[in-house]
Amino acid sequence: MLEINPPVPLNEMERTVNLSEFNLDYSELESHFKDLARLTAKIAGTPVSLINLIDSYTVWTITNHGLETGQMPREDSICQYTILNDYVFEVKDLTEDERFKDKLYVTDAPNLRYYLGVPIKTESGHRIGSLCVLDMDAKSISLEKEITSEKIEMLTLIAAEIVQRLKALSVIQSLQDQLHEATSLRKKVLHDIRGPIGGIIGLAQIINDQEKSNTIEQILEMVGLIHQSGTALLELADEILNSETIEFSHQPFNLLVFKEKLLKLYSPQAKNKDIHFAVNIAAGNETKAFSKDKLLQIVGNLISNAIKFTPRNGFVTVNMAIIGHSSEAMLNIIVKDSGVGLSPEAIAVIVNGTATTTKGTVGEKGFGFGLALVKHLVDKLNGTINITSVEGEGTSFEINLPQGLKTALITAQ
Repeated sequence: MLEINPPVPLNEMERTVNLSEFNLDYSELESHFKDLARLTAKIAGTPVSLINLIDSYTVWTITNHGLETGQMPREDSICQYTILNDYVFEVKDLTEDERFKDKLYVTDAPNLRYYLGVPIKTESGHRIGSLCVLDMDAKSISLEKEITSEKIEMLTLIAAEIVQRLKALSVIQSLQDQLHEATSLRKKVLHDIRGPIGGIIGLAQIINDQEKSNTIEQILEMVGLIHQSGTALLELADEILNSETIEFSHQPFNLLVFKEKLLKLYSPQAKNKDIHFAVNIAAGNETKAFSKDKLLQIVGNLISNAIKFTPRNGFVTVNMAIIGHSSEAMLNIIVKDSGVGLSPEAIAVIVNGTATTTKGTVGEKGFGFGLALVKHLVDKLNGTINITSVEGEGTSFEINLPQGLKTALITAQ
């Protein structure tokens, strides 16, 4: 079989950073784009359309029409070529193209023959994915069904709409998080003031109880006023604390929710390579909440990298815990594998943020930019990364991300 090196955009690092800025959860996007997938297939006249986003290791199908699919290793995809182009990438017969003719989706069901992809391009010019249409019969793209320049222009407009929806979803999520934090802060402040207010009331009550021994009438009157005001404040605090006027439509994010997402997103990759994949949570930490900012991007890249460089029948394990309390809280995540391991030189390259592409364990082409992206995101979150490895035995990536005030606010509820 002809060895074909996978294409990598010259701006790959900047491209993946741009994609990470959307802070996407690939498991929760389908309903927001289903209509666009149907419209794309209708315009193109093809039975299949997919909306794909491409990270360092994986092509994520966020929604589909006519073909049930969820994800694919980037090196096996056609869309990896689409993000090299500003306009479109078309293959009229996949069986006659050396790059794709031996792929399972061509030689076996669904026996794809035709492909056309329009790059999904952000306002900064980075191509983060592909809006693609496919057919099982190359001959069906006849003159009456030809994908003309006018149709391509309409597909380009749909690709632009995809970016606008991604931006809108990102903004909505950010606003929800800010609202959640603001309400948590409100509750924490109210919890903090209830103690002093209760103390004031108690002191005032003691003085009132001793009023017979007090001879200064004015002081007693002031104490009475303090008591009344304190009681009113306490009632107000209780009223606000018990308020149900602010509700959140999004699910609280804790380690249990995060575990479920990781298993849903990355179990298919592990199963495809017969790798045992497990996610563990430290006892008592299951429902502890924390900031999810860029977390799926960080941990997802580490898991994909671990699976790629672990031989069949090996293991990849994720251990998670929240260490410490309040302003000292730290989210600790360890991704450990039984893979090929790293040399001290390779570890130094990752720590310096200059990782590049290398091959996996069964001929997969590596995309080492994923580790460089992890380092970049961890640094932006003021976290730390520690790597321990023995060549031939495996690697452990330990990430520590400070939670500080955010965790304190959430857990104070």
